[in-house]
Order: sequence, then structure tokens, then C-alpha cells
Amino acid sequence: MRVFVAGATGVMGRRLLPALTAAGHEPIAMTRSREKADALRSSGIEACVCDAYDAEALLRAVGDARAEQVVHLLTDLPAEINMRRFEQETASTGRLRRVGTANLIAAARAAGVKRMVAESIAFTYEPVGGAVKNEDDPLACATLPFVAEPVADLERQVLAAGGIVLRYGWLYGPGTSFTSDGSWAASLRHRRLPIVGAGSGVFSFVHVDDAASATVAALEHAEPATYNVVDDEPAPLRDWLPAYASAVGAPLPWHVPAWVGRLAAGRLAVAMMQELRGASNALIKHELGWQPQHASWREGFQTALD
Repeated sequence: MRVFVAGATGVMGRRLLPALTAAGHEPIAMTRSREKADALRSSGIEACVCDAYDAEALLRAVGDARAEQVVHLLTDLPAEINMRRFEQETASTGRLRRVGTANLIAAARAAGVKRMVAESIAFTYEPVGGAVKNEDDPLACATLPFVAEPVADLERQVLAAGGIVLRYGWLYGPGTSFTSDGSWAASLRHRRLPIVGAGSGVFSFVHVDDAASATVAALEHAEPATYNVVDDEPAPLRDWLPAYASAVGAPLPWHVPAWVGRLAAGRLAVAMMQELRGASNALIKHELGWQPQHASWREGFQTALD
């Protein structure tokens, strides 16, 4: 199957392209960079240069690709996010989720592509009720609108077009911010990442290669659907952060009260550390038969960070 991958040189795209090839598919990689496109071609991957905001060019690119499916991985995030500037630093990705998605769906329809698989995130559930959420639970449009509303917009567009939404958990592994020398490890080594309050915010992780395998599996699914793509062990910050520190050789994080965290990192960071909800992978396991190779971050942090 010929698969057009928009955002092919990002964290997910770089792991998805070889997974598609290994599964017998023919990826066509879209990037904004001529240099990256040339590098992809030199490695044997068909590539095109296009900007998702250029609707006419995107129409041509998807049409020329003769693709049977489209994978939407478009994001525009900095390597390290300053939580005090979170709204500003995520604004560009929010625009891509709204406008880039609309352009990509229009291009796919014009080219006769029937289906799309799109990247979303599993850590924008409304922080109410139980600690672990399924796909029917509401997103945090009321409490975190500048992130959750563009996510909800992307998901509505993709589902209306008959596509599949994959809500990836916190990605770790090669190329992510969770590596031995990534931004989270650097913050721990510089003692800038404490456990705030009870550290009760629940995180759901997924290894980037497991996220890629879930994406390949979703290409075979015929009906519109939304799936959490996470490992088997949602965990509060107080449990996983010391384990990650140990895995990367950083000092164990200290504990600080919530008011100190708010002064140092801002309200949003403290809310995540104390109120974030995790996600269940039961639905994707049941409907797609997907199983993460790294069932828990406990093993993954020790063996598969880099």
C-alpha cells in the first residue's frame, strides 16, 4: 500500500517510515525541508517537499503520490517546552491541527484517498473523576482550551472524513525528549524537576516504536475510530520520575510543596504534576490486536531509551 506521510521527519515520522517499509508498504514522505527530502531519497524513501499551509501545493503533492492512505503527523513543537510559555510555544502546532488538518483532508479527498490516520495526544483528558481515562471521556477544553480545543478540532475533522485518530501517550525512546540526554534528563541533572506536592498526576507513556507499530496496525482498520496508544501501566509522577532519574544517571528528584512549584514553574506545570489523567489501551488491544513491545515504562526506561 502506498502511504503518504505528512510530517515524516518529526519524532514519530522518523520511526514510522522504516516500520511501514518493514510491513511491506511504500511510504511517501512529506517534509518542508529540501535537505531532509534529499536525505530521505538517499536512504531509498520516496519524498516530496511541501508546506501544509500551501493548500494548492498540498493538493498536487498528495495527487502525485498516488497514495492509498494518508498518515497525518504534523506538529511544530520546540525541542524543550518552557511551561511558563506553554500557550505561546504550542500555538503553532494548534494552528497546524486546525488548518493543516483541513488542507490535508481536502487534498486527500481530491486525490481519491479514502482514509487517514492522524496523530493526537492522550494527555488532554479533563482532570475530573478517575485517574485513567478511556476514549469516551471528555477532553480538557474547559480547563486547558489552548491545547485541547485544537486537538478536539483535529479529531472532529479526521473522524468526519472517515479516519482514525491515534492518541499517543508521552513518547519516549530515540529522538524524543525522554532519552538519556533529552530535555527531561537535563532538567533532572540540573535539579530543575522536583516532585511537586503529592506527585499524583498520572502519565501514560508509549515507546516511539510501539506508537509506530500501532500506526501501521491502524492502516488496516476500516471504520472511523479513536484509540489511546499507551503502554499497560499509567503511573503517577511520584512513581515514574525517580525511575527515569535512575535510568539516566541523574540525582533523584526532591519533593517540594505545591506553592513552591507554582512560584518556580507556574500554575500549569503544577497542575500537570498533580492533576493529569492517564489513559487506557484496552480498546486498541481489543479492536486492533495491538500489543506494545514495551508493556511498561519500568522496563522501557531501563532498556530502550536510546
